[in-house]
Amino acid sequence: MFTQLDPAIPLHVLGKGDGFAIGVIDYGQEHNLLWVTAIDATGEIWCAPNPEVRMQANWSAGRARSMAVKASKEALAG
Repeated sequence: MFTQLDPAIPLHVLGKGDGFAIGVIDYGQEHNLLWVTAIDATGEIWCAPNPEVRMQANWSAGRARSMAVKASKEALAG
C-alpha cells in the first residue's frame, strides 16, 4: 500500500542526508516500511527502509539529534 504524506515529513536517511518523506510504502507485516524521500542536497528520490530513517531534531518538540544522524552527517561531510 502506498500512502502519500501531506504534509511531507522532514527526516534524515542514514548515508544519504536530510530530506522530506513524501510517501510511505507498506508491503505488509513481513517487511520494513519504505520511506519515499526527496534528499535535500541532491534532489534524488530514495525508498529508504525503516531502520535507515531518523526524524530530524526538533527543539520545540524536545527531540535532540540522534547519534546515528550525527555519525551519518560526519561521514557524508568527510
